[in-house]
Parts: sequence; structure tokens; C-alpha cells
Amino acid sequence: MAFYPPYTAALGSAVSGMNAPAGEQDGSTGISSASPTRSSTDIASPDDSISGGSLPCDSLSCDSLSCNPLLQRWPGPHATPAFDRIRNEHYLPAFRHALREARAEVAAIAGNPGEPTFANTVEALEFSGRRLDDIGNIFFNLNEACTDDEMQRIALEVSPLLTAFGNDISLDPVLFARVRAVYDNRDSLELTVEQTSLLEKTYKGFTRGGAALEEADKETFRALTAELSQLSLQFTQNVLAATNAFVLHLTDPGQVDELPASVRDGAAAEARERGLDGWVITLQAPSMVPFMTYSSDRKLKERLWRAYNSRCYGDAYDNTEIVTRIVALRLRLANLLGYPTYADYVLEERMARTPQRVREFLDELLERAIVPARGDVREVVDFARSAGAAYELMPWDYGYWQERLKRARYTLDEEQLKPYFRLENVQHGAFLLAGKLYGLTFHENPDIPVYHPDVRAFEVCDGDGTFLAVLYMDYFPRASKRGGAWMTEFRPQYVEQGCEIRPLISIVCNFTKPTDRQPSLLTFNEVTTLLHEFGHALHGMLACGRYPALTGTNVYRDFVELPSQLMENWATEKEFLDLWAVHYRTGEKIPADLVQKIVDAKNFQAAYLHIRQVSFGLSDMAWHTVTAPVEGGVAEFERRAIGKAQLLPYVAGQCMATAFGHIFSGGYAAGYYGYKWAEVLDADAFSLFRERGIFNPDVAEAFRTNILEKGGAEHPMTLYVRFRGHEPDSRALFERMGIRDK
Repeated sequence: MAFYPPYTAALGSAVSGMNAPAGEQDGSTGISSASPTRSSTDIASPDDSISGGSLPCDSLSCDSLSCNPLLQRWPGPHATPAFDRIRNEHYLPAFRHALREARAEVAAIAGNPGEPTFANTVEALEFSGRRLDDIGNIFFNLNEACTDDEMQRIALEVSPLLTAFGNDISLDPVLFARVRAVYDNRDSLELTVEQTSLLEKTYKGFTRGGAALEEADKETFRALTAELSQLSLQFTQNVLAATNAFVLHLTDPGQVDELPASVRDGAAAEARERGLDGWVITLQAPSMVPFMTYSSDRKLKERLWRAYNSRCYGDAYDNTEIVTRIVALRLRLANLLGYPTYADYVLEERMARTPQRVREFLDELLERAIVPARGDVREVVDFARSAGAAYELMPWDYGYWQERLKRARYTLDEEQLKPYFRLENVQHGAFLLAGKLYGLTFHENPDIPVYHPDVRAFEVCDGDGTFLAVLYMDYFPRASKRGGAWMTEFRPQYVEQGCEIRPLISIVCNFTKPTDRQPSLLTFNEVTTLLHEFGHALHGMLACGRYPALTGTNVYRDFVELPSQLMENWATEKEFLDLWAVHYRTGEKIPADLVQKIVDAKNFQAAYLHIRQVSFGLSDMAWHTVTAPVEGGVAEFERRAIGKAQLLPYVAGQCMATAFGHIFSGGYAAGYYGYKWAEVLDADAFSLFRERGIFNPDVAEAFRTNILEKGGAEHPMTLYVRFRGHEPDSRALFERMGIRDK
């Protein structure tokens, strides 16, 4: 059974959604012996119930529970959800019914008169509440990707119900006694490695969820987690509202004539959708970033920059009090559980283990790269001055002059590249890569229901034709979708009663929409973003385990980014680009000299970008290593936290924390360092591909069997060493960045 997103957000546990870095525009006796195979006879068919059975229904138009599509067998191909039938009015009745059902299942486990065993307690808990899990996965994923005011209201109503249910489980002394009895007897149970991992995770889930607290403290725990879940939701809703609230409406052609034609067309289309003349620039990345990159109008860029970097800071959607309250509540929660800081609590279940280790790691990254990063900034400043910029370069200026320097040095312009990066071709490239590495095939199936007209659904099969997963692709921005890019799942992979259930995976992005004049053309950064999220998707699609809590991306947060960041490496490989990158009009293969320019420019401003990411990690750790509630201003606290990594002039009024969804609502609290931690892993891992060939089947098979298929069945360092032959070496990262050892 899952602890649902509001609960996990409160406690900082793993969540489904994976998105790109914030702030950038720029088992014992009685257990089944079935193993997770992929024979067609073991895979659930559309007629199989994977949601705890269904209620009878005679009329699709009725309003009763029996006709609620969320409570029926998922009818689509491969038992996919009936997105075309689900309406907002279905959610609350479905949640309430599924909660009653789940409570009855858990009560039966607690009330079992038999001696506690792995099968009747730990495994039974793992597979309880599956219908509730399914409903929660649908609702909370759509609340991120296709929400509206009513869904946001429902989220605020459902959140405390799910939080209370999660607490009722973890704080139940009878349940805990049964789990502890199995745990204390674990050495005599002859469990498999995977079963041992599930037992340990379940036991820790109880202890870290307050099971060992005194009764009075349990009530405090309930209150803290309930408030945290609500605040995290409110934080997210505020950020979405603030992002959608800002519009830069331009009517003077001179204000957009420097923009590439594709950007102008997109801005004009945005204006028309709003019933306006001219052009509209928003705070969504496909709109804002090109304007910041190509426009020389400093006043307009300053307006955009200030609007983006002050979201929810003193405005109508102010998150300052929510930020300090979340930090204070997390500290109280950690102290209640016996940890000095919230980071100590979180990192106990991470590869890094302790805040001290994270600080040492971030300090090492900072020390190794701060001088080269300052050099990167000086290069841009000097170039701007030589080109006549008689002013101090401010943050809103940097992207423009950075791009001009890149063009001058490498004669490389993003607009040169975009015609070769038509979205459909990039997607084809990702599919080709998965085929060459892992033998996968992808076929679009229009009969699979989707939740929005923009969404496409693909059947994913293994090399022998065996069905593996459904992959949903949702590419374009809309007001109902939060910004960024992420991977998530509507259903994980697992084995239940000898039947393997295959996953339903989703990739959500915010790429430039096609217009009447041209298709969606991606920037090189967007190409790497798609490959990144596709790496997460492979982690989910290739899962091969028994227990949903241990499959796919259910791994330590500082390990989960390895598969995604590894995939980014192929973006600069000529051998890969030559397979699919063709001009969208002529069909001409991307020229060799242009590919070489991409390769030559891959370390352009690498140290600068590296330090920016380090600064986000420093901010995160500062917020979550406090030993007392934060007093004073949020912006001031943030400025002190990242001061040693500040590369550009500080601007009064800027504040990242109030819109930093990763750490205040997205599950990366005390874990944002994981992006850089995973960079060390992926650089070291890709060095093996470089040694033996970027499509080497033996290396790919080793990565699949030891990393992608295993999920959280074993400790991540064990899995990594089994793949690589040694622990990760940070030298590979700095070598990739062009930063030599001292």
C-alpha cells in the first residue's frame, strides 16, 4: 500500500513525479513462489481486475458508485484507465469507497488471529488498498498535468483523508506489533533479498511514521502531518496560479522582431488564444526563455525576470509564511521522531546518509568548480563589453550575452539546430535508442484512452514481442499543467497472485506547441530534457520485481536520477544523432560540422551551470538543517544560504524558495543535492559505454539487469557496484565538464 502524495510530501518520502531542476530558464511461510516473468499468460489482460474487482454496472449514465469509472475494471487496452469517462464528480465518491475498502483490508490484517508471518502481515499490507492506490495515482497525476479549480478543491478535501489513513496505519500499535514480530524473527525466515528489502522498508516505514511514539506524541504527529499535507498542496496551487497570472502583452512589432520566427508565431498564437492582438509572453519556459535569450530589450526582460523570480513572494499568491511554516513543522516532526534536523531524518534513507556528508559533497563540488565558474561569467561580461554593453550585466542580461558568445565562439545558434529537432523526430530518436540498447519497440495505439487531446499513448514491447508497458506522452504547456518536466506512473509493475501487472508510465513536458506555420521544434536543451524524462520512463517500464513499493523508480532519491541523467549523454553523440536528426522540411541529415559544433560546445559555461545547481542544493540543505524555526525574511535566509555560490549580482526582491516546488511540495526536501550526486554516478557509468561503445549490448544489458529492472530491491550502491565493478568516481564528472584535477 502506498502512502499517498500529500502524506509523502509531508514526510519527504519518494514521490512519482520527476522533473527537471527548478529555477532554471535560462515476504516467509505462505508466500507465493511465483517469480516476475513476462510470459503472455502471466500478464494481466484488460479483463483482469487490478483494482480489487469492480462493481456491477448496467448503465453508463447512472450516478451511483456502481457506475463510477474509477471503481470499475479499467476497460482500456492493457487495462488502462477510462480517462474519456472520468469526470471530477467521480473522484470524491471513489476515494471514499476505496478508503472504506482499504480500511477493511487493513483491519483484517491487524485482526488476523494467526501468528504474524511475512505473508499474512508484511506482504498482505503491501497488496492492501490497491484500488485506493489506483485512484490516487490517477487523481494526483492529473492534478499536476490537467487540473482545474474543482480538482484543486477536491485535492484539499481528499488530502487530510489520505493523510489520516496513512497515519492510522503507521500509528496502529497492533499492526506495528505484528510487523515488529516478523522483523525480530527475520534471520530465521529464509527470505529472498527482495523480501528482506520489503520487510526492512515496511518496518522502517512504521518507525519513521511514528509507531514507536507515546500516545500523546502520536496525536502531535497526526496534527503535524495533516497540516504539512495541506500546506504542500496550497504551495503548489499558489505557484501555478502565480505563474498563470503574469502576462506580457506586446503590440509593437519592434518588441518582437529580434525573436526567431518560430517564437514570434508561438507568441502570436498565445495572444489569439487569449483574444488579444499582437504577441503574448508568459512565464512558461517555451515562451519566456527564448525571449530572454534573443531580445535585447532590457526593460522587458527585467520585467519577465523579476516576475519569474519573485513568484509567490509578497504577491497575491504569497508563499512566504507557508515556507517558514513548512520548515518549522518539518523540524518539529523530525525532533518528535528523535532526529536533530529534518535533513537527518530524510538522509537516513539516502545514499549520502548524513547532512555532514551532503555538505562535504556540495563543498567539494563548489571548491572544484567555483573558479572556473567565475571565469565563465567573466568571459560573458568581457564579451558583452567588447560588443558595446556599457552597463553592469544583470541576471536578465546574462542569457542574451551568453547566447551571443556561444554563437561567436562556435558559430552555433539554437535556431540552426531546431529544424533538425522536430519533436516527432526527437521522440523517434529516443525510441531508437531504447531499441538499440534494450531491444524495445514502440507502437502508438489510438484506442488507449487519454486525459487530454494532446496526449499520445504507446504500447511498449520487449525484443521478443512481449508487452512491457503503456507510455503516455504529454508534451505541450497549458494553464492546467504545472511547469517543468517529469515522469510519473498511473500504475507500477508488480506480481500479485502469480500474475504480473505491467506498468502505465507517463512523461509530461512543456515544449513549444506547433503552429499553423511549423511543427514543434525543440531546443537542444529540450532534447536533453526529453531524453532525461525518457530515462526515468525506462526505469519504470523495465521494472521486474514482485512488490510495487520496490519496483521502478521506488529507489533512494539520490539514486533515482541515475537512469535519467545517463540518457542525456547520448544527446551529444554523433553516432546517435546521425540516426534520426534530419531537417523537418528537406529531410537532410544533420550536417557533420553542425554535430561537431554541438560536441565542441557541450562544455560551454559548464562550470557556471554546475555552480547554479550546487546553489540550489545549498539552499535546500540550509532550509532543512535548521535547529530552530526560521526568523526573519525568507529571501534573506536564502541569500545567506547560497552566498558563496552567487555568481551574478543579487537583485532585491528575488526569492526562489517561494516557488521552489521541488523541496516544498515535490518530495526533494533535503534531497536536491541528488541531482549532482547522480551526475557523479551517470558520468562514471557512461564512461563504461565510452570505453566499449555507446550502443554496446553487453554494457546495456548489465545496466538493464542490475539497475533498471531491480528498482529498490537492493541497496543502490550494491546495484551500482555490480554494474560498474567499483564505487562511483567523481573524476569522471569533472573530466566531462573539462575541469582538470588540481
